[in-house]
Formats: sequence, structure tokens, C-alpha cells
Amino acid sequence: MLNLKKTFDLQKDVFSHILRNDNSTGKAKVAETNGRIHNVERDGGVLYSWKETPGTTRIGKYDLNTKEHKLLYVFDEDVLVSSCSVNKEETLLAVSLSQRSKKEGHLRPVPKFLTLLIEIQPINNTKVLKAVDCTVRVQFLYPEPGKRLVTESHLLLIVEDGYVEQFHIPLTKLEGYRVVIQNPERLAKDRIAEELSWVQWDGETQRLFYITSRERPIVKCLQFYPDCNCETVFELPVDLATNPFASARFVNLGYDYYKDGKVEDEGLNLVVLTSKTGSMCICYSQHLCANEDITYTIAFVHRGYSRTYTVARAEGFTCSSRILFFQLGYYIVVYLADCFLHLINARQQDLPCYSLFLSGAGASLGPLSPGCLVLTFPWATFLDPHMGRMYWADLSSPVLLQLLRQPGPDAQRLAALHCLLGHMGPDPDMERQVVDWICESVMPLESFDQIQEFMLASLYRTIYQQSPSLDNVEVLPYSSLFEKKELSDGLKLIPGVRFTSDLLPPPLFRGKAQNLRGYWEELQWNAERMKYFEAVPNPRFRTSAMRAEWTRLQAELRLEGKKSSRPLRNIEENTKKVLSVVDTWQLDKKVVPLFHNEDHQQRALIGLMVDKLREHMNRHLPRLGKKKIERLVVSYVTNLLKLVRHLLEALWGKYKLELGVLSVAQQGSASEWAVFHMMTRILEATAGLCLPLPPGYHTLLSVLGMRCLPRYTFMQYVDHGLLQLTEPFVSRLMTDLDNSPDNEGLKFSIMKRLPEPMEQKTCQLWDHPITSASISRGYVKELLEKRKTKGTTSLDSEKSSCSPEFLPLTYLVKILSDVESQVLNPFEGQENVDARFVEETALKQTMILLGLEDK
Repeated sequence: MLNLKKTFDLQKDVFSHILRNDNSTGKAKVAETNGRIHNVERDGGVLYSWKETPGTTRIGKYDLNTKEHKLLYVFDEDVLVSSCSVNKEETLLAVSLSQRSKKEGHLRPVPKFLTLLIEIQPINNTKVLKAVDCTVRVQFLYPEPGKRLVTESHLLLIVEDGYVEQFHIPLTKLEGYRVVIQNPERLAKDRIAEELSWVQWDGETQRLFYITSRERPIVKCLQFYPDCNCETVFELPVDLATNPFASARFVNLGYDYYKDGKVEDEGLNLVVLTSKTGSMCICYSQHLCANEDITYTIAFVHRGYSRTYTVARAEGFTCSSRILFFQLGYYIVVYLADCFLHLINARQQDLPCYSLFLSGAGASLGPLSPGCLVLTFPWATFLDPHMGRMYWADLSSPVLLQLLRQPGPDAQRLAALHCLLGHMGPDPDMERQVVDWICESVMPLESFDQIQEFMLASLYRTIYQQSPSLDNVEVLPYSSLFEKKELSDGLKLIPGVRFTSDLLPPPLFRGKAQNLRGYWEELQWNAERMKYFEAVPNPRFRTSAMRAEWTRLQAELRLEGKKSSRPLRNIEENTKKVLSVVDTWQLDKKVVPLFHNEDHQQRALIGLMVDKLREHMNRHLPRLGKKKIERLVVSYVTNLLKLVRHLLEALWGKYKLELGVLSVAQQGSASEWAVFHMMTRILEATAGLCLPLPPGYHTLLSVLGMRCLPRYTFMQYVDHGLLQLTEPFVSRLMTDLDNSPDNEGLKFSIMKRLPEPMEQKTCQLWDHPITSASISRGYVKELLEKRKTKGTTSLDSEKSSCSPEFLPLTYLVKILSDVESQVLNPFEGQENVDARFVEETALKQTMILLGLEDK
């Protein structure tokens, strides 16, 4: 289910280097068997120790970016390194040593742990910072990456007795290159946290989370600023036991080979996971007991509630490790070796079907040994302490694609689809395989429509990448399930998993966090918005809500000759904004032959969606501002049209179609039939959600329908509204098909279904006696109506040589003579118009009207 990429191997990346530079094979073998990985710094540097020869211990650093190994310090005795850290400039090294008395008869008490501060550029003085009988973890603060001149380093000492100290270490340069500590005997220090029982370091954001239990357990956070000063910015009471930990727990503070392995399965297992978009999840599980179900809790702080999951213990399962919590994008991963893997969607928590649960063979993390742990949370870095290796984890696209295709519950397929589209990002090869899966399914699945989910999930990913602040806000749709009146039972439950939900107390923000930009601002805003969304009905935009307005708008469009109303003109302006972006697509490199025609209904639907979405976001997200909302709305609708076009391109490439399909005179192939079927499914999917289609979609669909369907079936598709008789399609039909009896019947059937304005235009394209007669009648009617508006023409009886019984003909001739120079002749440039035929037809019609046909 997860890909594990090995990022560091102590034996291959370090000891093989030592072996190449030292001919002593015995030394290398000693190093290989005693190597230990201790910590990972903010810059990605890996700290480790090894015993190369008896009586010496060395500490080195490996740069994951440059792939270089560097020796930092050598102890001339055999020491047990419990924790270590190096400052950003690599001038100071802090080490916590676990001491063991070698003389059993030793009467003088020896502290069990010794914390040292060592100057290493060059190796010089060593200062003892603390000598105590409890574990001490050390961690240097890292200033902003761009800061070059550093005159002071800051070191944290996290002591198992329940407090944290910050040392301020002033530095100076001697002889131009030596960096030493100023006044090492009087280092300033502050006690910044007390009475803690659990602590977690986040090196990427320079935050220290810890739990105090004076009256009730409270999670607090210390934020370190660029100047390395800190303050408590966050507090949240949590529903835990009074003393949830058997001993102090250190999370993300390296690995102590001499203690961590002994306390792994004792007490509560808890971690805090955050993201840049303003989310915070507190994950914890109790000690796993035999013959009891497995329970774990995820507190979604940014959403204001927690969920407790209970997984039935498999028969014969014996737990050999603890539950691992880590983060992959917006997924919280809960993993128990040889039991289950649960990917909890922290963004889409409305229904459990958006989270993926696997058990058995599909829930393995591959090469990791049972004693592995998460060493750093921002990158989901795993440490295998027994093998001396580090891995970076990510979701596996092939496994997720396999879950789509293999038989299984619809909920699992839906969760796998959202994993692929939301987390994996814009991967053309992956998206092509998803389209292949959609094409393999002849009809939508029972519980959801694959095309609707593909479109909304892909569109949501695109928009939140453009505006990360929308990530945790329930405004834009990401699934079509919210449009359904009732969901199937399979989407409401996860087989083998039960869960309950509870509300969380509101978090307390202190100090600068109330005015900070960035993470704390986003977290506060998310928490406040969740209260608002709980009180407001339907905060998420539902495209189906446009249906009533869309029906009214269609009726207005059908009224010929009516002046456009102001709302209709506003909608047209919205459409122009979207299509101005759509028109910038690379038309010279296009794969799909989309006709850029005037599709008035789709243009109106595009503008209507812009209008309604803008109104919705202005109502629920005024914080973004009108200009940003306008950009987001136009981008949303534009990307929707682009997504449909991308689907068409994928279909065109899959079935290898060419531009020759534009002709309606030929029979379609099996590939064209497959594309036509998929395009009708796309049409049904978008119509079900009231979504617009790109310009030319209906024309292309009608062309393919004419090539692939029997003609009577084609007309049924037209009558039921699945196919539309657009102007480009009708024009191509009239010019491509000859006037054989079958084609004439088809053309007449189509013309009968056209509105009058389009019928008049079509008559000029078809060289046929009936269309010519229609043109003539229309021409005469137009002339008469225009003359009628100017008043009645009086006849000069003296100059008239016509007898009274031919008065209408004389009247017609007089009118034609008067307006001939004023009215443009619509037949100029028309190759198929016979002027003589027009005159004869006009005379014939006049005689019929006067009843003089026999004369």
C-alpha cells in the first residue's frame, strides 16, 4: 500500500566510505556492528555514532542532499550516546551520554546521564551542562534558513524529570577561523516548561508540544521565533487519564538505543500532526492488551471534534509492536504491523467512505522490522534501529489502481480513487490509468458515478493547490455524494471498524499566535469557520442548486426576439471572462477536434455557474476579498472546462482517433463507438450535476452519433435531448451528405426539428427545390413586410398597362422596383440560387392566392 524509499543506509552510505579510505577491514567490521542512528536535524543531516576501534567512539553527520559523510567528534573512550545534536554552523555539538560504572566496588555515586557541550571547529573545549540520574535529550534550535551571520546558538535540554531548559550560547571567532564560546562558565539558561510528562519536537516548524497534568491533561505548544525566543501560543485540554504515561515520553527527539526500546509498549502512545494549511490532529492509543479490541483516537482540532476508532482483533493475532501514527499529505496513517493500515482522510471527514482501511496482506509496510519508529513527521521518515536504515514513505499508485480494478466494496474503490486524485497530484500516467478504469466500466457503479467523482475530486485538488487556505474549508464540492438524497449503506460504514465522535473543547490561543500570520492564523481561522459552518445550512456549494435557475434561464433563451434582460447580460459577461481564458488553449496542438461554435445554452450555463459560485463564496468567505474570489471562481469554471477537454484528449489518445471523424458521410469504427459511449456518459454525468461543457462538445458528440448510430436511433437521441442539433453540425450534415432519397428524408427530419431562425440559415446550405422555394417565400415576405412599414404604394393607373384582374401582380412588381436599390439582395454570393426560378415562384404564388391558377 505504501512505497518505502530508502534514504539512508548506515552500512552502505557511511561504513563503505570508511572501508574505502581505510585498509583496515577489522575496523570497518567493528563499525558495522556498532553503528547507531541518533537524530535528524532540520536541514536533513543524519547524526550517528560508531565504535571503530576498542576504546573509541565517533560521531558523524551525513548530508542527505550532498551524500557526504563528515566526522564531527571522537571520544577517546567507549561511551554510550543517548542523544546528540549539532548546531546549524556545525561549530557546537551537544551530547547526552549514558554512564555505566566499571568498578562494582565504586563508593562514589556516578550520575547515570552526562550532558556535554563540545566546541568542534576546531575541536577544543568541552563543558558539562548537566549530570543527573534521568534521561536527557538535546536539540539545537535552527534559525531561519536564509540567516547567515550567527553570533549565538540556542540549545534545548529536555529532561525526563519533567522540565525543559533553553541554553543561550554566545559565540565568537578567534584567529579568523576558530569558533569558541564566550564566557562558557556563565551560560544563560531559561526553564521554559515544567511538570511535563510527554514532549514532541517539530524541527521543521521549530515548535515544542508537551503535556502537563496539574489538574487535567493539557496539550501546550511552545513556538520558537526566528530570534530563538519562545512563548506558549496554544493550549487544549484533552480527555486522557490523570497520569497517562508510565514515564516521560520523548517524540521526534531522536532515538535512544539504551532506553526507547524498553518503554515502547508502556502507557499511552501519542503524537501531534500538523500541516501548513492550518490543520492539527492529536493521535493517541492506549497500551494494547491481549484479547481486547484495538482502539485509537484522532482529535481533529481544526474541525472541533474527535473520533475514536475500534478495530476487531483478528483471531490468533499477537501484537509485537505499537501503533504508528504519521502523516502523508492530508492523510493520517494509522499502522499496526501484521494487522491493519488505516488511511484517514483529514480533509474529507464527512463520511467514512473517503478513508481507506486495509487489513491482512495488503496492510504491510514491506522491509520495516517490527521495532521501527517514525523519526521525523514532516517527511514521514522511518527509522529501522536494528538495521541502521531510514526510509521515506508515500502512497503507492500501482496498489491504489489495483484496488480500483479488483472486486471489492464500492467504499474501498471510492477511497482509493480520492487517494489517487487528491494526494498523488497531477500525474499524467496515473490519470491515464484512471481514465482507462472508467472506460472499462460500461455503466456507473451502484453507489457512485466514477466520472462525477473524477471531475469533482480533480477539480478540488487543482483549486486548493492554487489557494491552500481553502483546504480545510467546507465551501467547494469534492464529491458527488452530497448531491444524492440517500446514500447506500456500504458508504456509511467501514467493514470491521466502528467509530464514535465527540466534540472537543475550543482551543486557547495565547500571545503572538493571536496576531501571527501563517500556520497559527490558518488554524484559528479554521476553528472559527467550523463553528460558523455548523450553524449555517448548506455551506458547501451544490451545483444542483442551480437547476431551478437554469430551467428558468433556458425558457428565457427560447423566447425569440426578446431583448436580453439585465441578468442575462451579466451572465454573458461572466461567460466572456471564462472563455477568454479557454480561448488561450493551444489550439494549434489540440488533439480533439472541438468546434468553437456559438452554443448559447452552454454559454449561459457557464455564466450562471460563475454567478452562483461567486455569490456563494462572497457569502461564506468574505475574508478572501472580492478580487481573489473573482479569480478563484473564474479559475474554477475554467479548470472544469479544461478537465472535460483533458478527458476527451485521454479518450482520443486511448482509441487513437484522428481528425477524419469530422465527416458525417462515413460509417464510424468500433473505436469511435467507444468514444461516443464515453462522451454520452460524460454528458449524463455533467447534466446530473448541472455542470457546463466546453464549447463544441455537443457538436462533436452529434457528429460521432451520426457516424455510429442507426438513423432512427440518432433521431431518438435528438428527441430525448441527448444529442443537440447545433448549427455547425447541421451545416456539416447538409454539405457532406448528398441528395439521395435516404439522405433527403434525414435532412427533412432534422429541419423539422430546427427553430425557425436556424431553419432559414440551413435552407441556404442545401441545394434542393423545396429549400429554394422556402428561400423565395422568405425573400418576398421580407420585402413586403419592410414595404408595409413605409406606407401603402399608390399605383399610377395611367402608366399601368395591366388589366384590373392582375392588380396583385402589378402591385408586387411596383414594390420590387421601388425597394430593389434599398434592400440588400441576400442571394448575392449564393451559388445555389436561381433568379429566374425566384421570379416564376413569386408569380405562381400570387396566382394561387388570387385563384387565377387555371387562367
